[in-house]
Amino acid sequence: MTEPTEDVVLHHCHVVDGVADQPLRDHAVWVSDGRIRAVGPEDAVTAQAPADARRVDLGGAYVTAGLLNMHTHFSLSLPGPAGDALKDLNPHALALHMASGARRTLLAGVTTVRCVAEKSHADFALRRAIEAGQVAGPRIFTAGRALVCTGGHGHEGTDTLECDGADGFRRGVRSQVSAGADLIKIMISGGIAGEHEQIDTPQLTLDEIDAAIETAHAWGRKVTAHAGPAPVIQAAVERGLDCVEHGYQLTEEVAAAMAEAGTALVPTLIVTRCGDFFDQLGVPAWMQERSLSAGPRHVESYRMALAAGVEIMLGSDMPPFWPTEGTTGTVRELEYMAEHGLAPLAALRAATIVPARWLGAEADIGTVEAGKWADLIAMDDDPTRATSAFRSLRWVMKGGEVVRDDRAGVTA
Repeated sequence: MTEPTEDVVLHHCHVVDGVADQPLRDHAVWVSDGRIRAVGPEDAVTAQAPADARRVDLGGAYVTAGLLNMHTHFSLSLPGPAGDALKDLNPHALALHMASGARRTLLAGVTTVRCVAEKSHADFALRRAIEAGQVAGPRIFTAGRALVCTGGHGHEGTDTLECDGADGFRRGVRSQVSAGADLIKIMISGGIAGEHEQIDTPQLTLDEIDAAIETAHAWGRKVTAHAGPAPVIQAAVERGLDCVEHGYQLTEEVAAAMAEAGTALVPTLIVTRCGDFFDQLGVPAWMQERSLSAGPRHVESYRMALAAGVEIMLGSDMPPFWPTEGTTGTVRELEYMAEHGLAPLAALRAATIVPARWLGAEADIGTVEAGKWADLIAMDDDPTRATSAFRSLRWVMKGGEVVRDDRAGVTA
């Protein structure tokens, strides 16, 4: 790991700032005190920066803002032996496991994550440790524990909190806000990983959904929902839901309602086409069958959302760093989003500025612009031409600190 210096000029690069529609060729970026001070033609930026600023040659790379993964679980435990072993970890081992995942996530070019259900509130300790510089990892926005009904989706673990009735869900929201949650997640339907449920099983009553969303909004928190079937999603959108996770079974009407209401979608396309990941974890046959058979309808739903103009954001569900099909879970998800209808530049924005805006963090992250944190990644290929360019990622900076440089052998 290299220590951040007071002033650094990144040069010999092309900047894909997330604002312009084309790469800004032969540009440079001046970084000072962990933030971007200036972006522009190389000669102009060099003239602005102090004469003693350290110059970093990026070798003709394309520089973008670091990626934001909006559906992350550092303590994910799916059915099967690997998941059972994770559930058996004591609190100390769980914290180390999550810290390792956070480090690997950052090295994969994901500089910000939105955690949407973590075990035992260990996510809050991990966030504090990262902010204090004790461990390497991305910036964390977290929902704490997801709220479920008794026996609802994910109820078996300490990453959820069982609630019942409107008052129960109000208490659940307040408990997560009290712990430090940036957002609230509710499980409003069944899903792939629940053995005794189906994807289209409704799980919350309308008054429970109302109570959760109303209370969260009163406390200034957005609400996202694990949700599969269209009728359940429609009801939640009508009650002010801010985001849908998965959306396996949308209809054109519900997609249109989401677009009109400004409800975003994190499609997690990879979860219905990741047999290799399931095999590595020993996921049982019943779950693999449910997941993979849902794939065609899942893609159809995603395309409906695109056609309706729903705001789309990157989220993998699979650990962001996980090696799969020659890349990481994050990049593979982004490729699926592009393969099924999102243009490369739109895919880039769905992984950067769009989620930054949803999080209310666009003043600090999401584009390569002056004033923002120097959370940057560099790759050999042009991501505005093909999303597969992210496979050539070789350099990562967070807050002005280089945490990965493949050519220099730097790894945080």
